[in-house]
Amino acid sequence: MLAKCLNVFQALVFTFVLDYICGALIPEPEVKIDVLQKPFLCYRKSKLGDRLLIHYTGFFENGTKFYSSHEQNNGEPVWFILGIKESLIGWDKGLREMCTGEKRKLIIPPALAYGKEGRGKIPPESTLIFEIELFEIKSGPRSHDSFQEMDLNDDWKLSRQEVKEYLRSEFEKYGVAQNDTQQETMMNDIFKNEDEDNDGYISAREFTYKHDEL
Repeated sequence: MLAKCLNVFQALVFTFVLDYICGALIPEPEVKIDVLQKPFLCYRKSKLGDRLLIHYTGFFENGTKFYSSHEQNNGEPVWFILGIKESLIGWDKGLREMCTGEKRKLIIPPALAYGKEGRGKIPPESTLIFEIELFEIKSGPRSHDSFQEMDLNDDWKLSRQEVKEYLRSEFEKYGVAQNDTQQETMMNDIFKNEDEDNDGYISAREFTYKHDEL
């Protein structure tokens, strides 16, 4: 869990290339979404960049189950960041505008799943079906709320010390032993990738705006 959270900075996975299909000659396949359960009240809907706590079960078209978080992962739900290709593109498309307590069935065509190559027990060109229940929504690491949480002196820029404090808190939150050398290396990588003007700070603009590396 810690690695997923911290690699957000290192790998620049928050490069939301949301328009890469625009202008394509062949229409992109769509995810079929069936709402199986919806809460009476919806106080917040999921959006790109949010962290979602979900339980999910995956099936092949013939009804054979190939995975269930209820049975794996010690039966615990899993966190997933929406919109950064952390899992399937079909998930990024099919879990938007979802309410806490909502349950959906997604039918994902191969092009938005594992495509021609497949993966592990997933054969090539497989259409996958997922039943997904959303338990909690949190602001993702690229959110304005997250920036404010990290910006300890409210000067709208992140110093090395502020980023160091954030890394320490993340290590502590997930029960990982503090490692000054590792944290220093990670912080150097963060500033190398994020501090575009090399002024020694990560500004709100540098933190929030998407990058173009991917």
